[in-house]
Amino acid sequence: MKQSEIKFKISLDSANIPEKIEWDADEKEDVGLSETKSISIALWDNDQKNTLRIDLWTKDMPVDEMKRFYIDCLGGISQTLLNATGDEFMSTEINTLCDKLVAHVKLETK
Repeated sequence: MKQSEIKFKISLDSANIPEKIEWDADEKEDVGLSETKSISIALWDNDQKNTLRIDLWTKDMPVDEMKRFYIDCLGGISQTLLNATGDEFMSTEINTLCDKLVAHVKLETK
């Protein structure tokens, strides 16, 4: 059986706030750690039938980029949901929400 590993390295300040987030993965094209400003990881706990989440971002992550990050995450969830379940209604509803959020962010930046 093939295995693949994903690693995160989080550098914290004295108040335990992330200053630097780095990641690496066996399947990543670039060799070595790459820096990012935000990560969002969701895991399904089959025993408890709920979702466990890890959301981290660096203190220098710009607010507008954070909003775009989560809009992109929702768009990805929409596509994954469609691929995994074939539920076009749920996928479309999530995409509609993304469109509304993009319009909201555009208005904010004017």
